[in-house]
Amino acid sequence: MDEKNSLTEQFEANRPRLRAVAYRMLGSTAEVDDAVQETWLRLGRTDAAAVDNLGGWLTTVIARICLDMLRSRKSRREEPIGPQVPEPIADNPSERETEMADSVGAALLVVLETLAPAERLAFVLHDMFAVPFEEIAPIVGRTPAAARQLASRARRRVQGAPPAPDADLIRQRSIVEAFLAASRNGDFEGLLAVLAPDVVVRADQAAQRLGSLPVIRGAAAVAESFKGRAQAARPALVDGGIGVAVIFGGALRIVLRVTISGDRIAAIDATADASEIETFDVEVLERS
Repeated sequence: MDEKNSLTEQFEANRPRLRAVAYRMLGSTAEVDDAVQETWLRLGRTDAAAVDNLGGWLTTVIARICLDMLRSRKSRREEPIGPQVPEPIADNPSERETEMADSVGAALLVVLETLAPAERLAFVLHDMFAVPFEEIAPIVGRTPAAARQLASRARRRVQGAPPAPDADLIRQRSIVEAFLAASRNGDFEGLLAVLAPDVVVRADQAAQRLGSLPVIRGAAAVAESFKGRAQAARPALVDGGIGVAVIFGGALRIVLRVTISGDRIAAIDATADASEIETFDVEVLERS
């Protein structure tokens, strides 16, 4: 019983922080309550004695819960009219809830609603709660560098500044656009010009079912594979890095994550699994 009481006391000590994280992620006091309750239930199913840093563990758990709730909310909005307006505090709010809402501000919450779920989480955890990107990365399923890019993109939107063009990203986009143009035109030599000699293409099982080989190695083999294709492909940002989005039937069907070394494409990772694609932050780039 003493152990259970101690765990309850530790959870209650962390509750204000958990509610603060959840409110900035969700903007809804009802959903905050649900997220905090689910965090408590998951703690009850965990061997807390094996957790070195309970506060950090609880923050990670509630962040994952909020991310799932945001993604679920996004998938339910088939035709969003605009950003969701944060839910106001109830008519008879507690002093704690009032302070929580005042500390965030409705205007900021409206801007946060325009962010992709992973962007919002990266920004909230890092910029508002000083969580390192090394800890944020596994929550969103990204590398620390990609998590940093998510937070940076979110920060620019929150500050009202248009995304600053990155010189290296512009260069990489030009390489990808040359690759796609050569692919569409069936230009074998043009493909070879932008592929590294030891380029490798990897495809997930869903992409393999669409006709891709699991692995293709070497510039000639990759060029032959892509020749005459890419009709529905567009350059895109995938988790903040350069990539390709394949769209047909009005839906995103395949995502290619592109690795560039020097001035050539060194690797392409193709993902067609819909559940996996949902975890990516994909921004199709406008035609230049």
